[in-house]
Amino acid sequence: MSAPSATKPPSFDPDDPLGLDDLLDPEDLAIRDTVRAWAADRILPHIAGWYESGELPGIRELARELGTLGALGMSLTGYGCAGATAVQYGLACLELEAADSGIRSLVSVQGSLAMYAIHRYGSEEQKQRWLPGMATGEIIGCFGLTEPDHGSDPAGMRTHARRSGDDWILTGRKMWITNGSVAGVAVVWAGTDDGIRGFLVPAGTAGFSAPEIKHKWSLRASVTSELVLDDVRLPADAVLPGVTGLRGPLGCLSHARYGIVWGSMGAARASFESALQYARTREQFGRPIGGFQLTQAKLADMAVELHKGILLAHHLGRRMDAGRLRAEQISFGKLNNVREAIEICRTSRTILGANGISLEYPVMRHATNLESVLTYEGTVEMHQLVLGKALTGLDAFR
Repeated sequence: MSAPSATKPPSFDPDDPLGLDDLLDPEDLAIRDTVRAWAADRILPHIAGWYESGELPGIRELARELGTLGALGMSLTGYGCAGATAVQYGLACLELEAADSGIRSLVSVQGSLAMYAIHRYGSEEQKQRWLPGMATGEIIGCFGLTEPDHGSDPAGMRTHARRSGDDWILTGRKMWITNGSVAGVAVVWAGTDDGIRGFLVPAGTAGFSAPEIKHKWSLRASVTSELVLDDVRLPADAVLPGVTGLRGPLGCLSHARYGIVWGSMGAARASFESALQYARTREQFGRPIGGFQLTQAKLADMAVELHKGILLAHHLGRRMDAGRLRAEQISFGKLNNVREAIEICRTSRTILGANGISLEYPVMRHATNLESVLTYEGTVEMHQLVLGKALTGLDAFR
């Protein structure tokens, strides 16, 4: 047996304690750094004010800039999409959510839900009509699945589509729809006599409206709307031809949940970095609070969970790129990473003390945003049951 190498390991990097950057190639790093620089320039100087006022001004301009970055429909191929790897898309989600969950949600709904649905299940004519403009950010999309009375049980949706000659008539309501009131097209899922189908509803269609939801205490720098469909008449070619049944919307949700596995770690990283910097400089009892054992224990535990979560996200991304990622594994990542991200934010707040509730620091903003992220794209309970079924072979949903 040959002797082990005597090469000296690199210095310990507090920003990358596990050396996870070694898993990334130069193109991965370039994409990550480009998105990080854009967020630092365009989002971070303004996000506290946007959050406080409960608005996202200039969303159309931001969408076009994100399109220029290649961040919209990033992992899709053709039709002007970037064709990036799953890991590269995940890195972009992490950097966007390190700025704010609302910005990552804008990108996730556009690319992983609306564009993905059209790309995966749409006709060639539908793809040509919508995807190029959505990839550039000229057209914003939204995804209508959740209803006022049906969230975790989409099979019970009341939105219905019936035939009228060659046309379809849609009636119903959707709730908590990101991008809804600024979208140029809505992907709406509705029950039909043949099962659940997806429909493309252009903005301005008679009977269709998207009033914005106000008075939110989470995802405040994000456009959230209700979709109202009052006998909306659509032509026959408005239906997505490639899928019937719940596997259509659930397939889209799996793609979006994957982005959350990465994105939640961005919110956690921003909060941890804020707490670490604060602990190094805030003095009590004659020295920085980072020099006390209890504070160091908190920082160590947060660093462990943060970088374990990033490693998990990276592993799932490599599996997705290899075509080997299962929905149950995405549930594993979403359940763990969002839950740990919230705990990191809460612990960071304790290190910052009273300053932790101020928008001068990002911690409370990230914590409240993650309360929404914990719920959307599948609640904790739903992902626990997905894993429970996979582990036992027994279905506890009903």
